[in-house]
Amino acid sequence: MHHLVGRLSALDPEASETLRIVSYFDVLITRGAGLDGLLRGAAVLSGTVAGAEVRGRVSRRDPDGHPVTAAGETRRSPEMSHGDWTVWLERDGEPGPHDAMIVERLALGVELIEGRRRPEGGFEVVIDPARPVAERVTHLARHRLDPATPVRVLATAADTAETGAPSAIVPTRYGLLRATLDVFGKLAPPEPVGFGTWVRADRAPESWDAAIIALRLTDESVPAVDATELGAMLLLAQAYDPQHPHEDVRALAGLDARSAEVLRTLVEADSIRSAAVALGMHHSTVQARHEALTHTLGYDPRTNAGRMRYIAAALLQRLTAPAAPAPAGPA
Repeated sequence: MHHLVGRLSALDPEASETLRIVSYFDVLITRGAGLDGLLRGAAVLSGTVAGAEVRGRVSRRDPDGHPVTAAGETRRSPEMSHGDWTVWLERDGEPGPHDAMIVERLALGVELIEGRRRPEGGFEVVIDPARPVAERVTHLARHRLDPATPVRVLATAADTAETGAPSAIVPTRYGLLRATLDVFGKLAPPEPVGFGTWVRADRAPESWDAAIIALRLTDESVPAVDATELGAMLLLAQAYDPQHPHEDVRALAGLDARSAEVLRTLVEADSIRSAAVALGMHHSTVQARHEALTHTLGYDPRTNAGRMRYIAAALLQRLTAPAAPAPAGPA
């Protein structure tokens, strides 16, 4: 259970900028932005013209959000293509340090838009709980799957390479993720990965929901989590609304890094004295910190009930997504 209650490591500036770019595009896509909206976002983030050619039609936007129609000699770098579309940024000199990431997220957005245009739909229909069961069964038949076939869904980062199994990029409350169907239990996608529960194929949305939770609980030390191993904790996680954190979760989130470490050690240690040894602190100091934490939390984390409250709150804290920044720039 230790990996479920561990804290995420602090992000360095480079990782923070990457997260900002990912969040920016995720917000655009989940709000239903079209091609022009995605191009405006890419242009704003890169500070240069962003372009796309979809089914033979070229669209370009400058950093002010205006359409660019004049032909230019500026090279397309970087550039990504797939099927009937190509996306790029236009620069005279060397690419910017984050250009590749911006084009990658632009490409994911365009692929998602194009997938929605296909009349036959895609794998996302199979895992969409809002779709009627009959519609999901129809799409299962296209994949030659009987509704009663045991399957599970895997959750990975949106930019994870496809494995050859049915998959789709899907907007979720945690941003864009890739969903992949696993029928034989032999898929080994790149980590981090969340494995959903095994269910009948016509109940695939339940497995996808569990896979998202499992992916959220991964970290550097445990890059793969199977939702089945969560047991009853999965029910707790599924009932939780990350947009409205429980007061126990808010209490943990308010602790500084050192207090959080002391608290975690107090919960895991056999005694306050052994906790002091593990922390390299004096026994009386840890005793005082224990009393202060009990007051802050509203419960004693060393009692059986207190330990359960802490473990549950730490689990739910991992599922509590920070508010994604709203994209700025031209509408």
